[in-house]
Amino acid sequence: MQHTYLTSLVFAFLTTLSVATTAAPSIKPEAPAPITAQLSKTEQSAKVNLNAADAETLRRDLFGIGAAKAKAIIAYRESNGPFTAVDELLEVKGIGKALLEKNRERLAIN
Repeated sequence: MQHTYLTSLVFAFLTTLSVATTAAPSIKPEAPAPITAQLSKTEQSAKVNLNAADAETLRRDLFGIGAAKAKAIIAYRESNGPFTAVDELLEVKGIGKALLEKNRERLAIN
């Protein structure tokens, strides 16, 4: 009799624990905010000057620009003189229309 009573208590406890766990709202971690949302307003409004930026700045501040493309931009600028328009960036090997459009708002010619 005592064994049955103890078994019933354990069963009731486990059932209560199971129901409480199932009924409790699950806490889901918030999705991380996009990188552009994490940037402050001043960082978003800062533009990259194609005629003054070094390779590290180009790589860090422009989307889709790695070390090789940043060096290609610098090499183009050194051999052809300063950029006169943002669209001139299309003449750099490895820079296409899609990449230019992704970065157009971040580029400046000063």
